[in-house]
Amino acid sequence: MKRIFLFLVTNIAIMLVITIIINIFGLGQILDQEGIGLDLPALLMLSAVVGMTGSFISLAMSKSMAKHSTGAYVIVQPRNEGEQWLLSAVQRQASIAGIGMPEVAIYDAPDINAFATGMFRNDALVAVSTGLLNGMTRDEVEAVLAHEVSHVANGDMVTLALIQGVVNTFVFFLSRVVGHIIDRAVFKTERGHGPAYWVTTIIAQLVLGILASAIVMWFSRHREYRADAGAAHLEGKQKMISALERLQKSSNQPHLPEQLEAFGISGGMGSGLKQLFMSHPPLADRIEALRRM
Repeated sequence: MKRIFLFLVTNIAIMLVITIIINIFGLGQILDQEGIGLDLPALLMLSAVVGMTGSFISLAMSKSMAKHSTGAYVIVQPRNEGEQWLLSAVQRQASIAGIGMPEVAIYDAPDINAFATGMFRNDALVAVSTGLLNGMTRDEVEAVLAHEVSHVANGDMVTLALIQGVVNTFVFFLSRVVGHIIDRAVFKTERGHGPAYWVTTIIAQLVLGILASAIVMWFSRHREYRADAGAAHLEGKQKMISALERLQKSSNQPHLPEQLEAFGISGGMGSGLKQLFMSHPPLADRIEALRRM
């Protein structure tokens, strides 16, 4: 609830600041003088509603979508010793981290991966792949579970949704301002919106969306370091380093559904500009950060 409150306060503060800037610099009056009248505060309010609503709907549906898209089996009654051990490990870590017991699930996939998702710290989902269970030692699996539990304890899923909501707000707002100005000033549309408005708005939204995703991915990379540190606290630094080194040696690339990629234990690889849009830092950097702890 605290993060949701901070999210709302942040968006309200941003809207107030932009409204004040608009009034101080007379941007609204300038546009009106040029015959490009646009109710910027109203558009900003609409943008915030659209940006926040979409982000939180996605977050609210994240658990059910994750189960459906991966075919994850939620352990209710353990069918064997391995499932019992998995539940016990997560329960112990959740208790230490001070969160409610998450749902624990297994999904069938050859890659070594795991993820956590959910709207609330006390009602989350932690899922591991069969590839992870078969390809790691129990110490390494415990470290990965601790990493995911740390994500839940840190409220990372909610925070990521908050940041996504904020950038969605500005993408929606700025793309329509750009479309409106070009439609009126360049194409001289006097009433309503012409085709140029819709074309320009779509193009601006695509370009701004790409730039905004770099901001979201920067935070996503930052939270991975925090979750690694949380895992080191819960299970020991060397266990987490061993788990990441095991991931380095794995020949199977992670192939979670796109909407879950940022929540996996590891993401794709890249260099140069591509790194700006990676949800995870390079494994070597994460290992080095743990060794410096």
